[in-house]
Amino acid sequence: MTKALIQPYLMFGGRCKEALEFYRTALGAQIDMLMRYKDSPEPPPPGMLPPGFENKVMHASFRIGDNILMASDGCEKGQHFSGFSLSISVATEVEADQFFTALSDGGQVEMPLAKTFWSPRFGMLTDRFGISWMINVVAAE
Repeated sequence: MTKALIQPYLMFGGRCKEALEFYRTALGAQIDMLMRYKDSPEPPPPGMLPPGFENKVMHASFRIGDNILMASDGCEKGQHFSGFSLSISVATEVEADQFFTALSDGGQVEMPLAKTFWSPRFGMLTDRFGISWMINVVAAE
């Protein structure tokens, strides 16, 4: 069996650069690569992009800790995220509080951080871009 790597690829529908900056501030994300449509060696086919998208992000790669995520503005305005959550596991309640507070700024808390039977601190939220997050403190064994 081939060793496969699964990486989330998020389409922000015109708000990618804003989202990357938000995750840089909120989670310490590091942007490894960013290419705008206007900088592509091959221009997109006529009519593929909405007017004004030439300065939007065609592709970006960024890291949060050891995790690599990819992002783009896609080929249309507006984003549609549903049916998944990104889960962050941290070692301490302080880290969980920091990430939860930062990500919930401008977003919607679905389940406040609280003790659960599997974790000393767990919570769920949807950030200002519509991404669902779960923050979890890994319980000491």
